[in-house]
Amino acid sequence: MRLDKFLKISRLIKRRTLAKEVADQGRISINGAQSKAASNVAVGDELTIQFGQKVLTIEVKSLKENVTKNEAATLYEIKKEEPVNQS
Repeated sequence: MRLDKFLKISRLIKRRTLAKEVADQGRISINGAQSKAASNVAVGDELTIQFGQKVLTIEVKSLKENVTKNEAATLYEIKKEEPVNQS
């Protein structure tokens, strides 16, 4: 599944176009490698996403084409959530 689609379906990012913009800015990595919106996401991958003032690290638990709002959180597990280091 494409990275931008996974972020939208899992409701980590509300809109697919916004997920694409975030990925194109280089703020998302899959297993430590910078990723584009079209990058493939697989079960077991570790995503690191930089939102404004925090960095979120998640592990992909499952991939589904359609999920309800209640099921969305079951697609991933939060590993780490930390503030962005201010230099």
